[in-house]
This record gives sequence, C-alpha cells and structure tokens, in this order.
Amino acid sequence: MQARWSANKIALIALFIVINIVGGHIALYTKVPFYLDTIGTLLGSAFFGPIGGLITGVLTALINGGTGDLFSIYYMPSQITTAIVSGLVYKKYSAINFKKIWWLALVISLPSTIVSTVITIILFQGITSSGSSIMVQLLYGLGVHKEIAVFVVQIVTDYMDRIIGVYVVGIIYKIITKRVVLN
Repeated sequence: MQARWSANKIALIALFIVINIVGGHIALYTKVPFYLDTIGTLLGSAFFGPIGGLITGVLTALINGGTGDLFSIYYMPSQITTAIVSGLVYKKYSAINFKKIWWLALVISLPSTIVSTVITIILFQGITSSGSSIMVQLLYGLGVHKEIAVFVVQIVTDYMDRIIGVYVVGIIYKIITKRVVLN
C-alpha cells in the first residue's frame, strides 16, 4: 500500500465508515438479530486490504461508541479481527466472486465470532445492546449454559451478518470499481 492516499481513497474510507455507522444504528434500533456494522469494514478490506479495513473498523467503533452504542468500543477487537481476516481473504479471492459467498462468509466470521463471544461473556455476562441478546436469554431460559448460548447465538448471527456483508460488498465493489479511479 502506498504511503500517500489519494482523495478518492480517503473519500471511500469515509463512505465505508458511514455505511458501518448507518448499518449498526439500523440493527441497534430495530433489534434485528444481526449487526450490519461490518459491511464498511469488509469494503475497506476488499478495496485496500487489511489496513483499509482496520482503519474503517476502528474509526467505526470509536464513532459508534461515542454516538449511540457504547458497546461498539468494546467490540473493536472484533472489527479488527474482521478487517485482518477479510483483508487476507480478499487478497486471494475476488470480492465479486458470488459463487463462494457461503464459504467466504464462514471463513471471515469464525475468528471474529470467537473474539465477540469472549467479549460478550467476560465483559457483559452474555447480554448486550444487540437484538441477539434476546436469543441468548431465550436459550438460557430453556436451560442452555450461558456461555454455550452466547457462542451458538454468536455463530449464527455473525454468519448471517457476514453473508449479508459479503454479498453487499460484491455488489458495491463491482459498481465502484467501474466508476471510480482509485490511484
């Protein structure tokens, strides 16, 4: 990656941060059981590798944490993990490879699922501001051990979130690369 970033690259990173913020707030306020706050991170990784995703994810966590969802700051390690893994994945596989969405989403989501599960259990005893906490409480109420309930819900919701994210990234990547010069 070049030491100097063009105005187009900086504008795209800003756009990706906004996509994360809007997605995260939509998920937070509608209580859907997925997060929508990593689509921009995935885009940053698809366009600019792990560093682009990292910048997008970290700034998203800080902004979201200061503007409506304090939990976002605590989940910054999950954004970082997503950025690094997706950046490495997108170096090997094209972002517009729709035939591999299921597999790519799984590879990208598993490491951050582990990180998110640990954060959720250690810091929040399984309950956060997300809609997935309702599912955790339901499983826990049915007798499932809390840590297992958190992990199962986290796997399902993270995977659903990454399927949506990888698909949206493919569409946006295809559109942007046809219209914007990145150098």
